[in-house]
Amino acid sequence: MARNHSREILLSPPAFILLAVVILTIAAPWISPYDPNAQSLADRLQAPSLAHLLGTDALGRDTLSRVLHGGRFSLSVALITTLFSLLVGTALGLLSAVRGGWLDELSLRVNDLLLALPEIVIALLIIAVMGPGFSTMVLSVGVVAWTPTARLVRSMAAQALSTHHVEASKHVGASRWFILRHHVLPFVAGPVLAQAALRFGLLLVLLGSLSYLGIGVQPPQSDWGSMLAEAQPHAIRSPWGMIAPGAAIFLVSFCVTLLGNRITHVLGGQDVLATEAKAEIHD
Repeated sequence: MARNHSREILLSPPAFILLAVVILTIAAPWISPYDPNAQSLADRLQAPSLAHLLGTDALGRDTLSRVLHGGRFSLSVALITTLFSLLVGTALGLLSAVRGGWLDELSLRVNDLLLALPEIVIALLIIAVMGPGFSTMVLSVGVVAWTPTARLVRSMAAQALSTHHVEASKHVGASRWFILRHHVLPFVAGPVLAQAALRFGLLLVLLGSLSYLGIGVQPPQSDWGSMLAEAQPHAIRSPWGMIAPGAAIFLVSFCVTLLGNRITHVLGGQDVLATEAKAEIHD
């Protein structure tokens, strides 16, 4: 059954599109028609043509080459940040559910504090202190991105720990690690995986927003957010510079969201967003 579920997810149209985007960005150094940083002022702000399929920017750089290379940075940072928030949120959520008491209360209050402020505001404060850069972006977004995962894991782990299977395991002397591995983790795995897919799309947009504000990747490197910022002053004369990276962000975010919804229905059969809402009401 698990094999059939995996096949249904991996063979879905959103998964194919995401796979194609990932392959194109990974292969960017070999398939890009031009050097993404090569300038040619004589070719600036050109419309799409056979020579430049997506046109050129204000410095005459090929837009298609920059989209392909920029995707490497955008997707890698979003993936690393998602994995970081997933690991931290899952660990803290499990610890809070298992230990309870003052530790659970402290975790909830910290969670509430971080959720009360917009993620981009906290990220901006951290970047203002530490300075822009790859590691700073991952840390600044990861500091706040774990909170929904921790709340979801805590809520579902508490449900799993109250089942008869866990009570029976406790009576026969099963260790806490055995209970977590065989009863709790399988119960929370599906919804957490689905939420991770949904969060990836949100974090991609958030990271793109930071780069758009000029505090993400630094020149001469580029990502989709910084490309939007560079193309904005020339949006009327040459809209392709904004359409291409904007469409890339939208396409990836949309496909990841669809994939997360599919994982929700196929693996867990539970609505992740509804589960989060119930957890907030219960807390």
